[in-house]
Amino acid sequence: MSGPFPGIAGLDTYALVDGGSRVEVIPSRGALVTRMTVEGDEVLYLDEATVADPAKNVRGGIPVLFPIAGALPGDTFPEGRQSYTLPQHGFARRLPWQVRQAEDSLLVVGLTSSEQTLRQFPWAFDAQLAFSLVGTRLTLDFDVENRDNRPLPLHLGFHPYFRVPDAAKARAGVTTQATHAWDNRLKREVPFTGWDFTVDELDLHLRDHKDAGTKLERGPGLRPVHLSWSPEYRLMVVWTLKGKDFICVEPWTAAAGALATGEGLLHVQPGERASLAFDIEV
Repeated sequence: MSGPFPGIAGLDTYALVDGGSRVEVIPSRGALVTRMTVEGDEVLYLDEATVADPAKNVRGGIPVLFPIAGALPGDTFPEGRQSYTLPQHGFARRLPWQVRQAEDSLLVVGLTSSEQTLRQFPWAFDAQLAFSLVGTRLTLDFDVENRDNRPLPLHLGFHPYFRVPDAAKARAGVTTQATHAWDNRLKREVPFTGWDFTVDELDLHLRDHKDAGTKLERGPGLRPVHLSWSPEYRLMVVWTLKGKDFICVEPWTAAAGALATGEGLLHVQPGERASLAFDIEV
């Protein structure tokens, strides 16, 4: 890797290349993976206009969700005698990450706590995200060090937008043995009997998806996407919108609101590190 090139809106972009596979990442835009191509197949969906406008949340690519995935009840969580406010999906997808290592098929970026992050999430931390490309497999390794003197709550997720043409959604599928789900549109638990990606909006949180991964069938003529993740990711979220050419399949470590409820929340002890992996293979 010779260095960054000016990508969308002139933002410094790094390319990982291995054979016929290419991945592009913009560290300054929340360490966002903007593109993944395998032998000419565009695997990811991206609305470039949302990348170019720093006031907007990016719709597309692979946003990282940290220090929370989802939204908080009332947008706040208690810590000690204070309450803190965090935006939906946290701040990591909005902040610039610093490049720590750049090679032909490896990019390592970091995000360290600051006065800005401590006002929203009062723990000192150092997070590192390594993107590695081997053949047709992209691995996202997330590593966080607790630099505080209290246990660090860890609620992490990824939000990949996989390109699935709207016209192909009737024949798309995601492998799961789940029997029930939290319907985030209806705000209640529902039985899970199968997928219908043709509805106006599908937003299901599968709490009993037992496998550490899944397979996304993207429809005729498109390569299936095989996903695998560390066992700490205990929830699979699947989201799509009618008229949009994407299906999101998202591993989360806990359900939305975990920072407030404590349900399923992981912790990293002071001075220790936690590492979780997420693999995408096409």
